Formats: sequence, C-alpha cells, structure tokens
Amino acid sequence: MRLGISCQFEHASPEEWGRKHKEAGLGAVVFPLDWTADVKKIDEYVLAAKENDLVIAEVGIWNNPLDPDSVKRKENRIRCVRQLELAEYIGAKCCVNITGAKGEMWDGSYKENYDQKTFDEIVLYMQEILDEVKPVRAKYTLETMPHALPDSPESYLDFIKAINRPSLGVHMDIVNMLISPRVYYNNRMLIKNTFDLLGDKILSCHVKDATLDHDLTVSIRETEPGTGGVDLGYYIEQAEKYDIEMPMIIEHLESMDQYLRAIEYMKGLKGSKG
Repeated sequence: MRLGISCQFEHASPEEWGRKHKEAGLGAVVFPLDWTADVKKIDEYVLAAKENDLVIAEVGIWNNPLDPDSVKRKENRIRCVRQLELAEYIGAKCCVNITGAKGEMWDGSYKENYDQKTFDEIVLYMQEILDEVKPVRAKYTLETMPHALPDSPESYLDFIKAINRPSLGVHMDIVNMLISPRVYYNNRMLIKNTFDLLGDKILSCHVKDATLDHDLTVSIRETEPGTGGVDLGYYIEQAEKYDIEMPMIIEHLESMDQYLRAIEYMKGLKGSKG
C-alpha cells in the first residue's frame, strides 16, 4: 500500500509539502489545490509529488450534487466537472465525491436518498459529467456513505452497471458501510465481499477505525486507527491483492500527532509495505 493522510502538513512551498510527506514515510497524497488555483502552482505541486515518489491519490470535490436549491445544485455539478478536469490534468488516480443528499445538509440522512427517482437522477448527472470531461488518466469515483447510496458493495455495483461508463471507478471507505452491529462485528466479511465484487475497480481507500457503543439505539463512531474493531490489517491485505501500491488515506483525525501515530500503526500491520 501507499499510505497518505487527508490533512496537509504546514508548508511554505510545494517542495516543503512534498518533502514532509516523504519524511513521514508516506507514499500517497491528497492534492492540496482545487481547479481555481493558478496553473503554475498546480504544476509545482505535481512536480513536488513526482520528485518525492508520491502518488496523487485523490482530488476531492465534497459537495452536494443533489442540493435542493437549483442554483447551488448547478454550481455544485459544475465543480464536479472542473475538479474532474483537474484530476485528469494532474494524472490523479481518482476524483471523488459523494452521490449527494436530498436535503440541506450536504451529507445528511434523508428518506429520499434511497428513492428510485434519486438513483435515476444520480445516474443521469454522472453520465453527463463523464461525457463532458471524457477523462482518460483519472476516473470519477463515488464514496460509500452510511446515509446515502452507495452504502454497500452491491449498491455500488448497481451504479457501475447503470452509469455504464469506463471512466467511472471505485473509491472505498469500509467504515462508512458499517451500518449495523451485525456488519460491524463481521467487518472482515464485508471487506472480503467488497474486494471480491469491486477490487479490480478500486483506485483509492480511506482509512479509519470504528467503535460500537452499547447504547439504544445503535451508535457506531469513527475512531483513530488501532482503537476500534475494524480489522485494518485484513483491509490492507485485501487491497494489496488488487494493487500492491493501493493508496490508503488516513482521515478525520483531530491533530497531526494523531495522524503520525496512525501512520506508524498502519505501517506496523501485517501486509503493510510502508
């Protein structure tokens, strides 16, 4: 695997940015700029990544293409196009976003998220984005989510078949699919099933851990890698079956000290290649 982190080291130049990732023992990065940045600066970061043997794993979008406000929805979909163009330009592994949510909270839980009408809308806007950009080097990917589709490897496969574009890939977040105690306790089964169904299409993975609270009703919370119940060693093992240099991006920690601790934990797991 090639480890990365979702946050950015403090840096004064692209060269320092690349060097700090390398010194931390990382092999993958999340691109720190968006499509509005100066092209010269974008090129400088791409060069810094290359010089430090860092794979650009992801260009993030992180907005709501299903926003109920028509103006925001249009703006968000334009950003999807522009960020995919950026990913293509820099040769990133993937450009990633959620499918969206049918409410004001961009990643919120709404009944309509699961309607057939919503599924059809997602398929249509995804086809429009991919047909407009026609990426060759990068692929557009959907992050699995606990409150919206895709929320399982099977539902991801449904999107792949319906969208039917070679420029659609897979972004994986196992923890986001832990949506019941049964799935939580059997997360090795989920991991295996996910890679059996989607492994040859997975381009980048998010890494975090999770704990199950013993309360009513069910509460499953993210936590620092190594402090929960997810078999992250098995996660690495399954990922490396399909790509020995699979980008695995640690995310959602509160401090750089936590990220550095998580890096060491992940590197120490069986199957880790550093």
